[in-house]
Amino acid sequence: MPLYFLRLIESCWIFGSTVCPFYNLITFHLTSTSVHNVALIAVDRYMALSNPFLYSKIVTVNLGIVVASLNWLFSFGYNFALLFDNGFFTTSLTLCPSKCLIIVNEMWAFVDLVIVLVLPCSTMFVLYLKIFAIARKHADAIRAANTQGNPNNRHTHNVPKRSERKAAKVLGILVSVFLLCLVPYYMCSLMAGSIPSDIFSDVTNYTGILFCLNSMLNPVIYALFYPWFQKSMKLILTQHVCTKDSSLMQVK
Repeated sequence: MPLYFLRLIESCWIFGSTVCPFYNLITFHLTSTSVHNVALIAVDRYMALSNPFLYSKIVTVNLGIVVASLNWLFSFGYNFALLFDNGFFTTSLTLCPSKCLIIVNEMWAFVDLVIVLVLPCSTMFVLYLKIFAIARKHADAIRAANTQGNPNNRHTHNVPKRSERKAAKVLGILVSVFLLCLVPYYMCSLMAGSIPSDIFSDVTNYTGILFCLNSMLNPVIYALFYPWFQKSMKLILTQHVCTKDSSLMQVK
């Protein structure tokens, strides 16, 4: 982000032709990794709720490390191939006034749209709908049990309803923020041929800011709504995450 903002305020790319391709590679790599991490969290939550007993046996620390590592390796390889095939590592850059821009051909623009937006968004949307359905099913069961145990206690009837509203709120916020941050960038990319070049550069810069901000907003959203994520962040910040039995610690 510091390099990105410097690129916006400077009239030329001031870091040289060697830094430019690596800057774009790292930018593409980190943002797509972040998006896929969010989709993987949705998969993790769905597995935990749909089959908690099987989840506790299958989803181990080692599996988590393997999946996270594969996500990073896939993202790096994919974005390297995207930039390489578009000649970004071999073409000599015109440093001014190009501002270190990458122009992707139509085929790669479509592939990037599918891999970084459509697939993760579809995965999140479908799985969080299923998670909401499971939460509602559990809430109905709790409501039925409360009614049988104490039919006159209205307070217990409202607890599952609040749980349903919270699940719907989290689902709506996650998907809305995801679409708000990513869709403008890809809409701009798909309309590149119909937008004047001077305007296209400015629009790309501003939609790129939104795209990057999605990676900043995701941890904030999860920290606000998920206690398990709050605990994980506290363990990381207090340097207890590598301690033995850190998952059993009580963090204040």
